Amino acid sequence: MTKFSELLLQGPVILDGGLGSEIDKQHIAVANNLWSASALIQAPNLVRDIHQSYFNAGAQIAIVDTYQAHPQTFVDSGLSENEAYELIDLAVALARDGLKKSEKSLGIIAGSVGPYGAYLANGAEYTGDYDLSIQAYQAFHRQRIKRLVHNNVDILALETMPNFKEAQAIALLLQNEFPEVEAYLSFATEVGDHLWDGTRLAHAVAYFNQFEQIKAIGINCTAPDNILPAIMRIKPNTDKKVILYPNAGEVYNPETKRWVTNNEPINWRRLVPLWQHAGADIIGGCCRTSPEDIREIHDILQK
Repeated sequence: MTKFSELLLQGPVILDGGLGSEIDKQHIAVANNLWSASALIQAPNLVRDIHQSYFNAGAQIAIVDTYQAHPQTFVDSGLSENEAYELIDLAVALARDGLKKSEKSLGIIAGSVGPYGAYLANGAEYTGDYDLSIQAYQAFHRQRIKRLVHNNVDILALETMPNFKEAQAIALLLQNEFPEVEAYLSFATEVGDHLWDGTRLAHAVAYFNQFEQIKAIGINCTAPDNILPAIMRIKPNTDKKVILYPNAGEVYNPETKRWVTNNEPINWRRLVPLWQHAGADIIGGCCRTSPEDIREIHDILQK
């Protein structure tokens, strides 16, 4: 039995929360093409400490700081290819160290695989406005996935995917070249009805239900108000676990690479029971959520 399956036997699973926003709070420059991966160079111990704080708050899954950490992104920033891969290794090691230093007896490490849109660093993960061939998507994602697998992450987090064809390319890549690896697939959605590229969420979920390696399907980095409508489209179309981790409801400005604060505090005590009742199995937070949010989710689920 895998560690992920073992976690699911314990009941609702809690994911961690925002990483880049927690790094930003410590005045590390993240408004650049590397975003949260900047801290792997500037302040790696901070990344470890944030992972530890999320585990201590009740999270059972840490998402490794590799969402933006594609080898080509580092090379474009002036590093060598060898240095790029070493930073991916470091990201995994920091998540593991955070788990070891925490109070958790059972936790797992998810290797983040962000979309091609994240590499573009222009907010395209919130528009899905790009189009490569299946082979080009696979060539792009193969390098990072291979390195994460080499580092023995417990599961791959295929997250914030706004583009159906890109998700299809990755699923086929895993099936053909990494058949032993488990993953979860989390889409980026505008309002909980369709992916940003226009694909209906219900259609996307039903299609990916056929892939045995994908153990959970859901959405992330969308406003909390979009979660319940999304569950209504996810749950009837899959027998996988349902994973959900909203952002804090703010709007991302791709030009300033900043989140615009325009939201009220999230009413987790109202929302989490609704999501769980509707079929959510794994719940956490994305951009601009904090360890305090994860602690509140943990306390609600414990009750």
